[in-house]
Amino acid sequence: MDYNYPFKVRINFKSIFEHFENRLKSEDNPLAKKYIEDFLDYFKQYPVLKESIDDFDIIKKYEKQISYLFDDLFPNMLSENEIKAASIPYRHFVFNKSKRLQQILKNAGSEYELKIRNFDYKQNYIHACVLILNHYYGYNIDFFRPIYYDIPDKDGNVRHYRLFINADFVELSKTKSAPDINDDIVNELLNNADNLKMWQDKFPPNSYNFDGFTIINITDVTIDEEISKFKSILLQGEIDHPDITSKLRRIFRNIFKLDDLDFGFSIYDEESQAFYRVSQNINSFILDSDLSRNCNTAMCSHTLRQLIENQKHFSIPDLDIYAENTNNDKLSQTLISKGFKSCLLTPITKNEKLLGVLGLVSKKKNALNIINAEKLEDFIPNLLLALERGIEHKENLIKAIIQQECTSIHESVEWKFEEEAQKLLEARQQKLNATFSDIKFDNVYPLFGQIDIVKSSDTRNAAIQRDLNIQLNKLLDILNYAYEHSPIMVYEQLKFRIEELLEDVNKNFNTSTEQNITAFIFNDIHPVLEQIEQDLPNSSEVISKYRAMLDENTGLVYQERKVYDDTVNYINKELACMIDHKQQQAQEIFPHYFERFKTDGIEHNMYIGNSISQNKNFSKVMLQNLRLWQMQTMCEMENLFYNVQKDNEFQLEAASLILVYNSTLSIRYRVDEKKFDIDGAYNARYEIAKKRIDKAFIKNTEERITQKGKLVIIYSQKEDAIEYQQYIKYLQNKQFLGQEIEKLELEDLQGISGLKALRVNVLYNVSKNEKPMTYEDLSKAITSPKTPQQN
Repeated sequence: MDYNYPFKVRINFKSIFEHFENRLKSEDNPLAKKYIEDFLDYFKQYPVLKESIDDFDIIKKYEKQISYLFDDLFPNMLSENEIKAASIPYRHFVFNKSKRLQQILKNAGSEYELKIRNFDYKQNYIHACVLILNHYYGYNIDFFRPIYYDIPDKDGNVRHYRLFINADFVELSKTKSAPDINDDIVNELLNNADNLKMWQDKFPPNSYNFDGFTIINITDVTIDEEISKFKSILLQGEIDHPDITSKLRRIFRNIFKLDDLDFGFSIYDEESQAFYRVSQNINSFILDSDLSRNCNTAMCSHTLRQLIENQKHFSIPDLDIYAENTNNDKLSQTLISKGFKSCLLTPITKNEKLLGVLGLVSKKKNALNIINAEKLEDFIPNLLLALERGIEHKENLIKAIIQQECTSIHESVEWKFEEEAQKLLEARQQKLNATFSDIKFDNVYPLFGQIDIVKSSDTRNAAIQRDLNIQLNKLLDILNYAYEHSPIMVYEQLKFRIEELLEDVNKNFNTSTEQNITAFIFNDIHPVLEQIEQDLPNSSEVISKYRAMLDENTGLVYQERKVYDDTVNYINKELACMIDHKQQQAQEIFPHYFERFKTDGIEHNMYIGNSISQNKNFSKVMLQNLRLWQMQTMCEMENLFYNVQKDNEFQLEAASLILVYNSTLSIRYRVDEKKFDIDGAYNARYEIAKKRIDKAFIKNTEERITQKGKLVIIYSQKEDAIEYQQYIKYLQNKQFLGQEIEKLELEDLQGISGLKALRVNVLYNVSKNEKPMTYEDLSKAITSPKTPQQN
């Protein structure tokens, strides 16, 4: 597209002809003089080239003659190396291109159009006006800005070129349509630098003449540009973000001119002498699919020494040769299996300490080598910063996991601990003898819930019985074989003892039974097996099969119990993940302290109140919302409990329980024990209730209050029953709970009496509700028609 500018462009070679005519008058060198005379004579036959040309087709028509005209300005000897052309500014028109520029444009393809980067007509028009002010009126206004071309190479990788413009061959002249310019006008224009209309009024289109041409010298600044881009990209975010990884890959491909190049990072830990993955989102060609790998198994010692001790680039131009020389070490196996032919490993170091390794790979042999490795030197400082950020990010993630999985400080109360730490720091700075004080939160409402495996002890014991039966019967088979081939009395006596123990396992099993059998097997049977093997070589096969059945850690058969333990662990893991995820939503209701425990199921405690929140005001509505959230979450967790087992042969059953406590209490973080406890003797009643209620019976019956498939809500105050029946009705409407509500009284517990319960069926196959409980949900629940009061 053609744009109007404040000057009319006419190509004119007058300056070249004048140059040669002046030289002819003073030239002493006869050879040069003869050349100039021939030059001027030659162009007499092309008078059109001595006139101003506004038809660019003429330039194309006389392309060959113009190349002769530019011989002095474009030496033929330099044409293969220089990137150069004649041009007309503010027009996308270049001519008399050097051979190297022609090749660059040929590689870019026929569809590529040579254009200035970030072309902006408004900005260019104003710049053209400033050019007139400087060159015609003598002002000195700084309007310089770098100009770039972005040109793809034959592989499609974009190379970056900077233009340097020589305007020595340009003449500017004013036409009658150009308004006069004075200092006041210039000041006004400079104060309205982005007002295109004002500039066009003072410098109308085509109001000046531009006669001549410019010469553009072009420099490949791809590496400089990519370094700058590299730095900017790394500042945008973490190095393992998919968008950033993709951009970095393009940069490396541009630098090395390799369209198949890929890159990866590995973190090096000096303490463990191992390489670690930055994250799952970024390749590591040292680790392949592993999360970590000991450095001695990751690569051969020579490669390792070059990276860790010498801290120098290590290039592998030919991976096949490298594999032969290293007896197919792990690194060569990994790379060759993926089709790579060459590799470059670059150490990222700080204070002579290796922090990580950048790996570049290509499927072209010799494409990566120690020579082009030098291209990375300017990138390493930025890589170091990115890697340090990555390491710090990884450490923070590890800390977060430790905080979540171990005894730690919950994020809702971190602020309080930071305040106390600040006090301690200030005291230490003043040389005072201070310690970290216990931290107390007063007037908080507790919420407790648990999902427990029904009859977990009985189920576990049954699994142990089956394992002991398997092991004792196998030992009995071995002793029968031994006695048959060598009728020694001790074999018969051991058989008798095993038969007695089998009867105990099946009829009188208790905790001591397992201990007695284990001691008997280790102390009395296993030593005899070794003797049997010596005396009866043919017994080795049956004894080996027996030993293969044993768990390597316990030395016992661990089959049925392993199924039970694995099932419980898997269920607990899934339930813990679910409540942890939903807790993030619950914290949006109101910040509250939360902790969970894995037992034969999942228990959780929550404490909510004004003292826990740093900058939010607590109201009872927040408590009600959290209670409703807890009930719905418990229903969803019980659904998950069964869903994760649906394909298992071994099925466990669950019972859920919520304890309601309508008074506030205080919790204290005890520094010496590094945990939160209920504070005060009176509040201890709540802790006692938590520990005993799941084993409690319904009053005057032998039925446990907790039953499979049912959610039981235990309370002591009448208003609690009213409130929770409203929640039950709401969750019945949402298809989380069944219609029948049981109203029960509990037997008196030691130190606690007067507890009552609401019990209701949990409905299964309920779709998960990922949305947090809203105020509108709560309003619906608490404004439902009142349920008859609990007696």
